[in-house]
Amino acid sequence: MSAYKIIDHTYDAVVVGAGGSGLRATMGCAEAGLKTACITKVFPTRSHTVAAQGGIAASLGNNTPDHWSWHMFDTVKGSDWLGDQDAIEYMVREAPAAVYELEHAGVPFSRNDNGTIYQRPFGGHMQNMGEGPPVQRTCAAADRTGHAMLHALYQQSLKYDADFYVEYFALDLIMEDGACRGVIALCMEDGSIHRFRSHAVVLATGGGGRVYQSATSAHTCTGDGNGMALRAGIALQDMEFVQFHPTGIYGAGVLITEGARGEGGYLTNSEGERFMERYAPSAKDLASRDVVARSMAMEIREGRGVGKEKDHIFLHLNHIDPKILHERLPGITETGKIFAGVDLTRQPLPVVPTVHYNMGGIPTNYHGEVVRNKDGDPDSVVPGLFAVGEAACVSVHGANRLGSNSLIDLVVFGRATGLRLKELLKPGMKHNELPKGSEEFALGRLDHFRNAKGEKPTAQIRADMQKTMQRHCAVFRDSALLAEGVEHMKEVYNGFQHVGIQDRSLIWNTDLVETLELDNLIGQAVVTIECAANRKESRGAHMHEDFPERDDKNWMKHTVATFEGWGGKGGTTNIDYRPVHDYTLTDEIEYIKPKKRVY
Repeated sequence: MSAYKIIDHTYDAVVVGAGGSGLRATMGCAEAGLKTACITKVFPTRSHTVAAQGGIAASLGNNTPDHWSWHMFDTVKGSDWLGDQDAIEYMVREAPAAVYELEHAGVPFSRNDNGTIYQRPFGGHMQNMGEGPPVQRTCAAADRTGHAMLHALYQQSLKYDADFYVEYFALDLIMEDGACRGVIALCMEDGSIHRFRSHAVVLATGGGGRVYQSATSAHTCTGDGNGMALRAGIALQDMEFVQFHPTGIYGAGVLITEGARGEGGYLTNSEGERFMERYAPSAKDLASRDVVARSMAMEIREGRGVGKEKDHIFLHLNHIDPKILHERLPGITETGKIFAGVDLTRQPLPVVPTVHYNMGGIPTNYHGEVVRNKDGDPDSVVPGLFAVGEAACVSVHGANRLGSNSLIDLVVFGRATGLRLKELLKPGMKHNELPKGSEEFALGRLDHFRNAKGEKPTAQIRADMQKTMQRHCAVFRDSALLAEGVEHMKEVYNGFQHVGIQDRSLIWNTDLVETLELDNLIGQAVVTIECAANRKESRGAHMHEDFPERDDKNWMKHTVATFEGWGGKGGTTNIDYRPVHDYTLTDEIEYIKPKKRVY
């Protein structure tokens, strides 16, 4: 290991990831006077938050009457009652202030004629505690909201005294006696190894969408924080709940925002029928995402898909005034042209449900502190470790996330983490020495993959994993399909021992980095499919054909799963549970009791 040069750094707080939640946490820590570092594998404005289209949910009430308790009800119902209601209350109450903070930071929101922030309708968002009519709650900057947000947050973060380590790939956490002491990263530009000692590490590494073959996520979305957490012995929560966005462009997987349906778009099958009216008579095309995705998959399965292969659905925007399309959906007008060769103003777009979001992740409380089951306490905090954004499972999204709740999740909990660290840490607090050999595990893995001489290229193993997940763990699942998938995933995982890479250098070694990313993905894939096979009910995005009903008596609980091993070695998954928080944060709202979920 002496071949690797180690550069040591000491910080109060280190944030891994520079998307919406990572930047907001970095700003909060720096503002509190803490010595802060932000490590990111891509330049901050290239983080995947940049791709968010539709908008950010907050009960401002600019376009229709609204109240935070209505937003809370919709989020709980959307989560199919698996969301933690204390965290949900925190998010929806903080939401309006978070949006105004973004507005003041320079996010160029679309406007109403009276100058207020424009809000569009979005699936599953209703007035009057779910009674309806639909509410306009989603604040938008045309259909490039994430882009506007991320750039504003990055510009803001430059005001603060935080050090950015850009194009550094985080390898592993440094743990000591169940506490997090820091993190080790590889500088991809020159191959140097950096060891960060800190009082707190915040994982803001996004989701692992690339576990699947077709996803709206960028190829960089490999859930690196989740992989690091699993290797550190930390359980991931609710990984079986994977959201399929109803409208990815057929063949390309590129996202067409739900805002398209919010502005009046609708879906049709091969018979030209607006089929959502059958599945969700009141919300129709603006039902919750899992409902729309399942309805589309059902139409295709029953032979009413469009196209030669009858394997997709049409999304119509050709009835909407081109002026409105140009003003409110300029990005997808362009996307439709490039990726589907379609002129939206005249023709329908070919779409199909596509993997979009991980409801599961690293379990945390609403302060962003990572929690675990310990000595009978399911909410025991892992000292020094935090998680925010899609990497975390707070759980405000439960079994299914409502559209436009992800961007609000980023800023609310990014900010909450900064506030929590301000309470816990004082600038200049003394650091203890790191445990001896703290770099060995990370360097051992790096060296193993850098010198891997097996006969299987990384891309082949990755494709096998992605196809297995796409085939066996998609919109519809059943016991036989899942059991077969679990067995096949074991083979794929074991095959990872025979990976081989060509490039032995350390400078911009993309072959090596992709292999390390695959190591992060493959653990999550195993955990996801094992947890899906384990949950004997249907809830939110997890639709199990052998158990078509939600079963609150047996399954109103969070799954937490650990994974032992890396690089194709080991591979044992252990599944345990955490209770769902059936209490609210304040006395201003009662616990919202479970009822049947219809739209």
